[in-house]
Amino acid sequence: MAKAALHKIGDIRAKSPDQIAELLLELRKEQFNLRFQRATGQNEGLGRVKQARREIARIKTVQAQLKRDAAKTASPA
Repeated sequence: MAKAALHKIGDIRAKSPDQIAELLLELRKEQFNLRFQRATGQNEGLGRVKQARREIARIKTVQAQLKRDAAKTASPA
């Protein structure tokens, strides 16, 4: 399995919402595969599990911010 690049918060914010959702799906698949490897004893990169989890959190944070910003612009208070 190829190593995925670390996604910085600025790089994530520069993407469109569709690209962000696609990236999240890709990282969740990778996280599942890494957990499966750990369960079967293959242990190919224990640090990558932590990185994937943190990148997922970054992406979900950006998605929440975008959703919140869209809600603010949709309903002016």
